[in-house]
Amino acid sequence: MESVTSAYAGKVVLVTGAAGAIGSNLCRRLAQEGAHVLALDDLSTSKRWNVPNLTNVLFLEGDILDETQLNQVFLERPEIVFHLAGFFANQNSIEHPEKDLMVNGMGTLRVLILCERFGVERLVYPSSSAAYNGNLLLPYREQDGPIALTSPYQITKILGEQYCNFFASYHGLKVVKARIFNSYGPGEIPGKYRNVISNFIFLALKGAPLPITGTGDETRDFTYVLDIVQGLLAMGILEPLVGLSVNLGSGRETAIRALAEIINVEIGNKAGVCYVPRRRWDSQLRRQASTTRAEELIPSMPRTLLQDGLAETIGWFREHWDQIQADASF
Repeated sequence: MESVTSAYAGKVVLVTGAAGAIGSNLCRRLAQEGAHVLALDDLSTSKRWNVPNLTNVLFLEGDILDETQLNQVFLERPEIVFHLAGFFANQNSIEHPEKDLMVNGMGTLRVLILCERFGVERLVYPSSSAAYNGNLLLPYREQDGPIALTSPYQITKILGEQYCNFFASYHGLKVVKARIFNSYGPGEIPGKYRNVISNFIFLALKGAPLPITGTGDETRDFTYVLDIVQGLLAMGILEPLVGLSVNLGSGRETAIRALAEIINVEIGNKAGVCYVPRRRWDSQLRRQASTTRAEELIPSMPRTLLQDGLAETIGWFREHWDQIQADASF
């Protein structure tokens, strides 16, 4: 990936959702490669301390739904845009469907409009494995489409993809769509609507039982955040990826019960697990990415082992424990 990442030197790059786990790690890597990074976030679900404090990272507190603020950001003339800002995720969208539509629908549309207006070279749009339905055969391939959607979040992430397709075909905007599978890693502050790994680690460090929804046999494809960042960096530069949807996943299934056991053992949590009813929208019993396209088109695409990624994530939690305890939102 050396030739890919070095292509960012001197580029002005906008990252929306810059204070999140993926966004903050992406900003750090872009800055290390010599990019001038515009880091935009409204801090509604993340914290300022999570954004790297580097001379070539300019943090801009702002909302993608605020047209004035968004226009001011684009007046900085970003050449590449990573649109990570979004309303996350399924349960949150069920409880707040209008907010989900505004942020993931209207927010994405406004970013696309400004990308076209200001002549942005490329937009990378992180979609989600939620674009797939559990009735599909494993592993999920990019050409497989949704069948029956069970949450507003699924609908709006696919809506964002379709807006990207329109701006690509009608306006000629270069777009790459990343379908991200169950991201985890340093930078994710736990909370009610956050991912299972960050919440499990938080609870295990507090000595509490880890709540498993369903039977625990359900599987997910857990993908380390720095692997995702490496994939996104390639998507921002490589020409063969333009116009494609590309899965960013590990290609491996992990059962939730097994995940809980690994985390409890690693942390030394004796409280074990507890079981709670599966949520009505949660119909995907298994999830696994096909990694064939990414492996073919992204040089040296990393695939961090779960045990190694968990160790790094637990280390980050321990290093930032006081801040995480203060900011965790349950």
